[in-house]
Amino acid sequence: MLDFTLERDAWQQLVLVWKDGRRVPGVEPVRAFPISSPEGFLSICDADGHVLIRVDDFGELPAEVRSMLEKELSRREFVPIVSRIDRVFAESDPSEWRVATDRGPTTFLMEDSDNNVRRLGPYRILLVDTHGIRYLLPDARRLDAASRRILERYL
Repeated sequence: MLDFTLERDAWQQLVLVWKDGRRVPGVEPVRAFPISSPEGFLSICDADGHVLIRVDDFGELPAEVRSMLEKELSRREFVPIVSRIDRVFAESDPSEWRVATDRGPTTFLMEDSDNNVRRLGPYRILLVDTHGIRYLLPDARRLDAASRRILERYL
């Protein structure tokens, strides 16, 4: 029997709800082997990356929980690589970002928040748009000078 369920809060974040009613907002599913065994081991982690639950067989989850996890994983695993920042329109919040990625040019909105421009290391940067889509800059040093100047305003 399942000790938890999942739901979304008003900000569309995934919330783990334990059987006893305790709630953990901002959880994220993480596949252990996303390429070799996507239906196998899966962890649900809290906002600090601590594992709350380990699921050995994704296929054994109830359909509703599995569906929510599949949607979250597909969003999480879609990570375009940013090669250039063309322009940021920051006159209002959310700001509009125009970037070039490995999947082509795109425009997205991003709230002015510390959580939306994240350092993943000294030069690795993650941008998170208003829909939760992540954009990766693997090495900010490799951006052109104009892109680096724009990015520096947000770090």
